Amino acid sequence: MKRQVPGLAEAIRDSRPEVPDGIFLVRVDGAQFRWHAQKPFYVLRLSILEPTVLAHRSVVGRLYCTQKSMWKLGWFLRDFLYDPEMLASEQIDEKALPGLRGVVKISHTVVNGISLVNLDGFAPASQWEELSAGSRHTASSSQTSEVRP
Repeated sequence: MKRQVPGLAEAIRDSRPEVPDGIFLVRVDGAQFRWHAQKPFYVLRLSILEPTVLAHRSVVGRLYCTQKSMWKLGWFLRDFLYDPEMLASEQIDEKALPGLRGVVKISHTVVNGISLVNLDGFAPASQWEELSAGSRHTASSSQTSEVRP
């Protein structure tokens, strides 16, 4: 039996606000290691701080810990100013990650009907003003929603 439920579509849309592709100043709210036989990874929960129109929205993404993708995890940790001594000793303390801030470039991919967030690039939070000004100029001149650093 099918039942008409007015307002259901709107409730679903509002419960998971979509964050567009772009460059954002974010804060790490949580990080958790997930073991997988072929591709272990960290799940990162990031809160958007800037631009203010999207502030307080969250983004969840993955950073893989395979030999081939270790460069990206290192890039993230360096640019988000993770403890250099811990990096030198090849240790990640999940409790030290929340609160770290930085810039992230986000894009979306659909794989098998599932929308996934890609963490494409990182920069220190100190570069936000420069990068956000460049992304606004790029977006307005190209008239697209795609932002390139």
